[in-house]
Amino acid sequence: MTKTQAFQRLLNDPGSFIIPGAYDAMTARLIEETGFKAIYATGAGISNAQLGWADVGLTTMREVAEVVSRMSDVTTIPIVVDADTGFGNAINVMRTVREFERAGASAIQLEDQVSPKKCGHFNGKQVISKEEMVDKIKAALDTRKDDKLTIIARTDALAVNGIDDALERAHAYAEVGADITFVEAPTTIEHLKQITDSLKGVHQIINLVEGAKTPLLSLKEAEAIGFKIMLCANTALRSAIKAISDSLKVLHDEGSQENVLELICTWEERQSLFKLEQITKWEKEYSRN
Repeated sequence: MTKTQAFQRLLNDPGSFIIPGAYDAMTARLIEETGFKAIYATGAGISNAQLGWADVGLTTMREVAEVVSRMSDVTTIPIVVDADTGFGNAINVMRTVREFERAGASAIQLEDQVSPKKCGHFNGKQVISKEEMVDKIKAALDTRKDDKLTIIARTDALAVNGIDDALERAHAYAEVGADITFVEAPTTIEHLKQITDSLKGVHQIINLVEGAKTPLLSLKEAEAIGFKIMLCANTALRSAIKAISDSLKVLHDEGSQENVLELICTWEERQSLFKLEQITKWEKEYSRN
């Protein structure tokens, strides 16, 4: 079974599921080894971790594709890729789809923001016309080589034009062929229920960003409302920021690693994650030295 087929199976199986966000090959591998069934290549996380800047559309298509390729090389589960706006117009979307397919994407998420975009939970967003986004989705669908590649259409119109326009856009995106729709940054439980009530029969994503605009729910609660996918795009990144900051503060303040040991993984855990034993076996098998 291919990874694209595996993701389609997840969508067709009963029940909802969580997709955590990864920002590099290490976090992608951790997500798989923890037992999750899919990985989200987070645009915000890649911008934060690779560039050191906020999610305001600074990453290029090639930068994201390179990270996704590294994730794909070290994991066996599907990767959902945040493609932002497709990095331009419909023609840019075509190249983005080709590059991300080659990099190992099982699903590609496109959004209807003006380029350069902003994080979906930031203020000051702008959206393109519904018609332009429909054309981008058509371009993505026509370009994909693998018809099992899932196309996810996200709308950021709720914050700009209100819930009615967001729902109208989501319907239009589903009608043109998007496999999943994603109304970003609903701010109330009522909004969440309106989304799933209005878009019955279409798989929906809820994006839960800790401390941001959408109320946090458990997977059971999200499933009860009707969401198929619970996206936790920032959890791993923010966990890493907190843990690294705490360890560095102890090292800085105490001038010793003695009390850092309880804050970091063991030597053995590190080498296990990065497959040192497998590399050693390859060295014995393929090296004459």
